[in-house]
Amino acid sequence: MISPQAVTDAPASARPSQSTHPAVSVVVCVYTERRWSDICLGMAALEAQTRPPAEVLVIADHADDLLERVRLAFPRVRVLPNSGPRGLSAARNTGVAAARSEIVAFMDDDALPAPDWLEHLVAPYVDPDVVAVGGAAVPAWPVERPAWFPPEFDWVVGCSYRGLPIRRSEIRNLMGCNMSFRADVLADDPGFPVGVGRVGSRPMGCEETELCIRIRQRREGARIIFEPRAMVQHRVTPERVRWDYFLARCYAEGSSKALVARHVGTDDALRLERSYCFRTLPRGVLGGILAAIGGKSAGLAQAGAILVGLAATVAGYGAATIRRAWR
Repeated sequence: MISPQAVTDAPASARPSQSTHPAVSVVVCVYTERRWSDICLGMAALEAQTRPPAEVLVIADHADDLLERVRLAFPRVRVLPNSGPRGLSAARNTGVAAARSEIVAFMDDDALPAPDWLEHLVAPYVDPDVVAVGGAAVPAWPVERPAWFPPEFDWVVGCSYRGLPIRRSEIRNLMGCNMSFRADVLADDPGFPVGVGRVGSRPMGCEETELCIRIRQRREGARIIFEPRAMVQHRVTPERVRWDYFLARCYAEGSSKALVARHVGTDDALRLERSYCFRTLPRGVLGGILAAIGGKSAGLAQAGAILVGLAATVAGYGAATIRRAWR
């Protein structure tokens, strides 16, 4: 397991000055008491940030018992119920409406931020054209990384995957477990799409993708930045390293991408996915085959997982597109 401290190797003199950056409200959406230990670890890590947030908001997604438990355990945290329909998008929108700071950051309830997470996350906002900044997520596997699990598909478990930039870069969209936006940008926008994304444990997604694309379509010159030094660990539960979850999540991703294409247009929704499918994945398959030739049997398993995962994702996209056409 990689420690959050592992990416904080920059000398103190190279870190951004706190005085030059805006205040940040951190929103954490919660929905189940099964993640209580993760929630507690996350709250403690937010308190220990080298650049503390101005406030932390916990939004309970139609979970009254959990809401009261968080209120009792963390009296300095603002705890609110989801004011919209059940689901992650509406919960995030509730947090946006309640936030009081210039920047609104989002962290998953099973993510653990590095001590300097916020320090690096807000640094790119010195550029007035930057409207959103996201960071990297490293998988915290239940035991160790499964030999068959290809790094190109780490997005299946909500983490940074092979193919993303390795240094600060402009990108199309952010990753939901580790992202931030200017509050005024969100105020001028309808927010996270309620009809897209995760509800409970249903493995849908792409709500942040749709929002980022929509922001760039409406704001000429808007820049969305990926800063890999703003790092969180994202816990991977045992059920998420099984083949059935891998296939279900890939299929759901395809279905979600079809919804995004419906909202923002196929070209913007799939431009990066085409490059991923025709460049990143073939390299992964070739690398796996070469590794197998070199005596590493896991290479062949990873190559097979890439092909199967791609097929499941395409199937999900196709099925959702056909359903829409028949309506």
